Amino acid sequence: MTRKLNFIDVTLRDGHQSLAATRMTTEQAMRVLKMVDDAGFAALELWGGATLDSCVRFLNEDPWERLETFCETLGGGHKIRALLRGQNLFAYQPYPDDLVVAFTRQAVESGVGIMRIFDALNDPRNLQTAMLATKAYGGVAEAALSYTTSPVHTTDYFVDLARRFQADGADQIAIKDMAGLLYPTDALELFQKLKAQVSLPIILHSHTTTGVATLNTVIAMHQGIDYMDTAITPFAGGTSHPPIEVLIVFAEEMGLDHGLDKELILRAQEKLFDVFDELKDSIPHYGKYYRRVHYNDVDRAKVNQIIDLVATSEKEKIEQAIPIMRDLLLSLGYPQYDDKIFEAQIPGGMYSNLHNQLKGQGRLDLMEKILDEVPIVRRDAGYVPLVTPTSQIVGTQATFNVMGNERYQVVTDEFKMILKGEFGRTPGPVNPEIVEKVLGAGEEPLKYRPASYLHPILEDVRPWSFVKTHKDLLLHLLFKQSADKFLRKRYHIDTIFCGQCGAEVITPTDATPK
Repeated sequence: MTRKLNFIDVTLRDGHQSLAATRMTTEQAMRVLKMVDDAGFAALELWGGATLDSCVRFLNEDPWERLETFCETLGGGHKIRALLRGQNLFAYQPYPDDLVVAFTRQAVESGVGIMRIFDALNDPRNLQTAMLATKAYGGVAEAALSYTTSPVHTTDYFVDLARRFQADGADQIAIKDMAGLLYPTDALELFQKLKAQVSLPIILHSHTTTGVATLNTVIAMHQGIDYMDTAITPFAGGTSHPPIEVLIVFAEEMGLDHGLDKELILRAQEKLFDVFDELKDSIPHYGKYYRRVHYNDVDRAKVNQIIDLVATSEKEKIEQAIPIMRDLLLSLGYPQYDDKIFEAQIPGGMYSNLHNQLKGQGRLDLMEKILDEVPIVRRDAGYVPLVTPTSQIVGTQATFNVMGNERYQVVTDEFKMILKGEFGRTPGPVNPEIVEKVLGAGEEPLKYRPASYLHPILEDVRPWSFVKTHKDLLLHLLFKQSADKFLRKRYHIDTIFCGQCGAEVITPTDATPK
């Protein structure tokens, strides 16, 4: 009997977050959503991550309405996956348990069927509340291993972490390789050990930044990994994910059932190129890479050569497959791989945002220096994995170090929070010299779960005029000024505050939401 593969599409969340700074609107996503669903993917990643912040900050959209529109279009949320940053929710700092429970509940009720939950430090304590809430309100709790490399991040480290998540009640386990750091020979060992020691379904999520994730997915197909994240061109490849157009050919040549409607995927690809053109100002390499890809364009001789090498399960043979796969992808117009990321470890969304920020400041000349500085800052911070929010925190601190006269002359509050343990336990010890320089002598990191130091917040909220619903309240508590600005504009409220007593003064405005 032919073995069935389970591919998951991430185009409409992580695909555009990685390549277009999360600027895809709901209307643009709706042009292809039904096609992508009808194509037969096992699940669709549509919400979470940076999409909520981008909706209120840049797109003038309500992220709850976005999710509910997707849910209604799909006839329910059982296939909708969202990404949640553990105790940080969809933002950049730890929040009290009552807000985590309330936000998670609303997400599930509004349409999230599968909640992928991760912690930037891989501190299991920071996943517990979100996992319990997801399961309590009827969602599937997927615990993610934030994959990285360092002296402390061994294969056994990640296997032990997966077993801990399983014991804590996770329904499935994801390997979240956000920067494409999972080297294929290490992937082989990790897949084999996880399948042997963890009884839950395993999902591979790997970015193609370094040119190895597509090969990792082929290895996963051979090793029986249960689900694999992919994307549709042109929101695939580069800092995004393995292109499904290429993986379909591998599946066919391996004699595996991919279960996908190939024609619908090509139709979606056509529509997505229109969206890609519309988002060109947010895409760092627009015009340099990408063209329409048909299955017949994929060199099947190279495909079979790679399959034969992978089938040996020998590390030496898999090494030989790496340049062949990279050449195959380059021949199809996907972006050049970046080996430097194996050192800098910058994930796709962070790279595109950093590029856009430096471009806006006219300082793109600093990009290489900042990439060189990132691993130094990361080491000082206890080898934290670079994923939101630690990727932004480390990247910002590296930028300040490069722009300043000396390292850590200017230090962000968030970097200080890492050193204090306010985000959780770091994987390795932080640099004591940096701690003394930044915090002063005698500073002790937090001992207990960070959220245990935070007071509940929902019952203490002041009834702002622009907070009309429970969903508004959640946005206000999570995104503060950016959400407030969005809500005031939405409800035509111009709010100022009394300089003497601080009371809210409301005046009407003619502002109309776009």
